[in-house]
Amino acid sequence: MKIIPLSEGAFTIDKTKVFIPFNKEKDDLQDRASGSLLVEVQPFCIITKKDMLLIDTGLGFSNPDGILQIHQNLINNGIDPMDVTKVLLSHLHKDHSGGVCKKDKILNHHFLSFPQATYYVNKNEFDYAIEKGTPSYTTKEFEILANADNVIFTEGSGIINQYISYEVTGAHCPFHQTFMIEEDGEKIFFGGDVAPQLQQMKSRFIAKYDFDGKKSMELRTLWWDQAQKEHWTFLFYHDIKTPFLQR
Repeated sequence: MKIIPLSEGAFTIDKTKVFIPFNKEKDDLQDRASGSLLVEVQPFCIITKKDMLLIDTGLGFSNPDGILQIHQNLINNGIDPMDVTKVLLSHLHKDHSGGVCKKDKILNHHFLSFPQATYYVNKNEFDYAIEKGTPSYTTKEFEILANADNVIFTEGSGIINQYISYEVTGAHCPFHQTFMIEEDGEKIFFGGDVAPQLQQMKSRFIAKYDFDGKKSMELRTLWWDQAQKEHWTFLFYHDIKTPFLQR
């Protein structure tokens, strides 16, 4: 399998839940609001024998030419966005679901960013996100999923096409889900925002921004130990320096 990180850049975020671009070479984190976190926003494309997978869809920003950034990032890697066959969504916080759809400014309506793909999203997470709304969720970015023909609403844990498993972990948000992709003995694990950075896997702490910080901490410890035994490759959505790592 081939892993392609699709970095949208570094950002700081504080209690306002606003993502502010951060230049790692010029900006100083100390100049930002107290409590600001420095994170990468980094969806992934995974090329398997069966699929062109996209894991989470980023912030949904567009470049000056009006091209969706995640589309441009795929194009820069030689991939036609229309070739994406599956979109796997860990949860619907705005930094993970912004690129689910794009607005047509002329016709004034939204359309799916990856119309040839099947989208997989947890049904309870979708319902919760619609109810909860801002500031964590921007419903206009994903409400289109409710009536789209190419959406599969998952529940609990299961397997997609006999090689992609998903599991509801909660912890970061009530219905957060993870994905494990297994092919030819290789295991690629996406822990979403329960396992967002390498550093967090190596230390025991409870994050205040998690729905259940204690559970997140326990899951990270469990996964880190299991990964060493089974040689998982972790994908880190918010890691500034290490997008993926084989354990």
